[in-house]
Amino acid sequence: MLKKLPFKQIGLGLLMILIICQFFRIDKTNLTVHNVLDIASITKATPEIMAMLKTACYDCHSNEVVYPWYTNIAPVSWWIKNHVNEGCHHLNFSLWGTYKSRRMDKKLKECAEMIEEGEMPMTSYTLMHGEAKLSKEQKEKLIAWFTSLRTYEADKPKEK
Repeated sequence: MLKKLPFKQIGLGLLMILIICQFFRIDKTNLTVHNVLDIASITKATPEIMAMLKTACYDCHSNEVVYPWYTNIAPVSWWIKNHVNEGCHHLNFSLWGTYKSRRMDKKLKECAEMIEEGEMPMTSYTLMHGEAKLSKEQKEKLIAWFTSLRTYEADKPKEK
């Protein structure tokens, strides 16, 4: 028969696991940023647009991630690092200049759609980063900006 473990032993066991997890740190080193490849340089984005991108997008979609204090605590840090890695894998504004024109167009379309549908910036991010929450006006400006950069006319939304 199984012996019942007292809550104290279970709690101590979980605490030990949490302490051991702290020895497995994430790498917070950002890759080198080459401004000539960044979307800001290539598109000549206005300071207003860049401010919105930096505040709402760059922590997950660039090589300029600012890791908050809670990324020092495992396993939260692992989740955030994975989230950042996934975000940069799908879209990295710091490497915009390495994308082929068709891929750029696709990403611009996706950016506009994700903002319009309220999928970006993610709610899980804006809960901890209130400044990243975009107003209706900011969303409209970003959507218009992303759409204006599109190059494949056949895929552009029709003017109303």
